[in-house]
Amino acid sequence: MLHVRVVSPPGSTDRLVEWLSADPGVRNLVVMPGAARCPDGDSVQFDLLTRFANPVLHELRTRVQDHGPVVIQHVDAAINGPGESADQPAEGSGEVPPVWEMVESKIREGGEYPLSFYGLLLIAGLIGAVGILTNSQILIVAAMVVGPEYGAIMATALGIGKGDGRAVRQGLTALAAGFALAVVATFVFGLLIRWAGETPGLYHDGVRPVSDLINSPNVFSVIVAVLAGMVGVISLTESRANALIGVFISVTTIPAASDMGLSAAYGSWHEAGGSTLQLLLNVVLLIAVGAGGLGLQRWVWRGRTARAAARAPRSSPR
Repeated sequence: MLHVRVVSPPGSTDRLVEWLSADPGVRNLVVMPGAARCPDGDSVQFDLLTRFANPVLHELRTRVQDHGPVVIQHVDAAINGPGESADQPAEGSGEVPPVWEMVESKIREGGEYPLSFYGLLLIAGLIGAVGILTNSQILIVAAMVVGPEYGAIMATALGIGKGDGRAVRQGLTALAAGFALAVVATFVFGLLIRWAGETPGLYHDGVRPVSDLINSPNVFSVIVAVLAGMVGVISLTESRANALIGVFISVTTIPAASDMGLSAAYGSWHEAGGSTLQLLLNVVLLIAVGAGGLGLQRWVWRGRTARAAARAPRSSPR
């Protein structure tokens, strides 16, 4: 269940309340005339069963978006009274539809690129470089978790699906600039380590199992990137944070950027080229799968939600 708060423009509240009262998913409707400030208007609050949320929120945004925001909160627990229906999964599937307004808001939040975004990419790149030099898979995993690039990837994917050219340009620019910064940082780091004579013996002798895995893209790289992209979309729409962490440690983005700079610093141009291909392969596939997966899930749930709403009894205006 969700709790929704809006400010209704003066003069339109009666129509809004009448429409909300007739919807089978609306509960505990509260209207406080003239109570809202900034913007001024009537405060309207109600609880909303999640399986009915998408059409209600879409219509609500159309009615009041020019006057103020629609605030949505998850209700942690609700005790149903006699005769009240619970927010049961649609069609006995064990799932309720994703609330697309909340999903998109979460993705757009990841599409903001402050200085910390670039700072984390730089730090993750350096951690990855140390992992490559020391053949430490643990540090490679740490670099994957630290890197914030998946937020930009999904924001770009959403922009493609919504036809938002500005979001796509911002996402691609942030990814290009961020990865370029990580590559330059690891290149300089590699030069310093090489100049100081601190290159680990195995790496110096060409025994580089971690680097070889990163700079050798193949069909399995494609399979893992596609599967990781699918997991990422599902985890975002179903709010499964643990699965999303799995995406971070499944795709070779940050490690590839680290290996690009490090290989260039040591004059290993073939390896640098392989890492570049690995990075491009993963980013492109994640964006494509993200855009396609969001669109597919929306299409599937639209039909299921419409069938569930058609079967639900309509309550009389109250």
